[in-house]
Amino acid sequence: MNHEELVPSTKLIAIYARVSTARQEEEGTVETQLTALRDFARQRGYSIVKEYIDEGWSGDILVRPSLDQLRQDAREKTWQAVLVYDPDRLARRYSYQELVMDELREAEIEIIFVTVSAPKNSEEKILHGVRGLFAEYERAKIAERFRLGKLRKVKEGHILVSEALYGYNYIPKLDGRHGYYEINPEEARIVKSIFTWVADDGCTLRKIVRKLQGLGIKPRKSKRGVWNTSTLSTLLRHKGYIGEAHWGASYAVAPQHPIKQDAYRKVKKTSRRMRPGEEWFIIPVPAIIDKALFERARAQLDANFALSQRNRKNQYLLAGKIGCVCGRSRSGEGVLRGKHLYYRCTDRVLSFPLPATCKERGINARIADRLVWDKIADLMGSEELLSEQIRRWLGTRRAKVQSSGGDVAAAEKELAALKVQEDRYNKAYGAGLFTVEQLREYTTPLREKLTSLKNTIASAQQQTNAIYVTEMPSADEIKQFSDAAQTALHNLSFQARRAILLNTVEKIVGTPQELQVHGYIPVKDHVEFKTSHRHGVSATRHPKTCHIPFELCIALPAPRYERNIESRDRNGRILRSVPPAEHRSCLDGTMPSL
Repeated sequence: MNHEELVPSTKLIAIYARVSTARQEEEGTVETQLTALRDFARQRGYSIVKEYIDEGWSGDILVRPSLDQLRQDAREKTWQAVLVYDPDRLARRYSYQELVMDELREAEIEIIFVTVSAPKNSEEKILHGVRGLFAEYERAKIAERFRLGKLRKVKEGHILVSEALYGYNYIPKLDGRHGYYEINPEEARIVKSIFTWVADDGCTLRKIVRKLQGLGIKPRKSKRGVWNTSTLSTLLRHKGYIGEAHWGASYAVAPQHPIKQDAYRKVKKTSRRMRPGEEWFIIPVPAIIDKALFERARAQLDANFALSQRNRKNQYLLAGKIGCVCGRSRSGEGVLRGKHLYYRCTDRVLSFPLPATCKERGINARIADRLVWDKIADLMGSEELLSEQIRRWLGTRRAKVQSSGGDVAAAEKELAALKVQEDRYNKAYGAGLFTVEQLREYTTPLREKLTSLKNTIASAQQQTNAIYVTEMPSADEIKQFSDAAQTALHNLSFQARRAILLNTVEKIVGTPQELQVHGYIPVKDHVEFKTSHRHGVSATRHPKTCHIPFELCIALPAPRYERNIESRDRNGRILRSVPPAEHRSCLDGTMPSL
């Protein structure tokens, strides 16, 4: 007996809610949406199977985690309709709304809105489109009015800030008077001291951080309660302290080379690009220091940067790929002005001036670079080693799938039992043993568990199919690749080796004892044609690359020390000599205290 035949008025639905700002989250706007959606569903006798919520996501972005999950689940038809409070909760742009709605309609999923009725015919679709276009136009007009309003206030000399510059208090608008800066005496004293330490004492930024930490002076906002060198650099270059605050110095842009390749980004324009100085709007504010002190500090900052021992570029082959076992990355550092190069954990830099939490020692960069390159070059030039990596990878995948086979069997058994239980509830309702509300109370948690089990089984099946779907090169292709690699990988420049490593190595986890290298070697390149043109002509060409995954464990040699480290006075007399057994500078980059 089918559930839909027994209860024709009960419709299985999913609900979707979205809020775009942190303020809306704090005000409970998403809870207001969910309450309205649940009340709407209860009044019409709908059964809510799943709730999809995107908190803090703009409607101008279509790639959202919960919305993507909803679109994916729609193909499995675990529910019959999607309930949304308003079309702008689905997306701000009308084109995005139509794209998602068409996709759901193709999957035979109904779209229901609380505020308006979903279009059912051509006329209603046209009216819905006109309404969406007018709403999008109105939002663009409001944004432009807001921008012009800010521009007008700035040209009139009014300051626009969310938080005052360090050293000032912001007095908000009151009784018709616009907001303005007022000097904070305590913070102004600290600002003067920072500029004096740089201009007159020649202190570096890290030395100033230590001074502030020693005096117990904390910045306004910091989770760790310590100053950052980038914060001090911005402070020392800001002309607001000589009475020339500015607005419009930079504008937001999407990063061209983002550090984090996240699948979901709440804000696309996360980078800033500076405008020319003549385009800045200067706003007069009370001065804390004089211009002469400001210029001396700027000159000293430039001199510190030019004379910094760390301002020397060294060649690190594994830079950006090597990490530490603590989870942080390792960065290159040249000890004794580049005489020794090491990969050291960035925890000590990020924790400064607090003690580092990671105690892992440094890795000799020259040795690590040479060993990793030699291993990868040998692997790419060896037909036997490439074939062995393929066999090991396939064996690992099959073993993983076989180990999860027992879990799949148990999930299928439990799934069958739950379906029998659901059928019993349907038959009991058909016999009049309980009401629709009781049936819904019994079956809602049951369906949630059924959906979870189906997803588990489907995921396991996808892993099994991936073994056979993943394309691997043939023996002839491996031989052809290895022969070409043997002749091409010799006498390469650093830039060429660096480019090859970036394209093959995914990550390296290193300790002073060994390196774990993971990556993929591209062996075969070909193109896949798609004849989407109406005359059958090839319209697009999609490059496709066949990769061989590899894992390497490279043992690093133990450090060997040949001479003592000595400290001498100005006359050349030895004050202290540290024997090789006591110092570890060759391996970890640390120098003994002499």
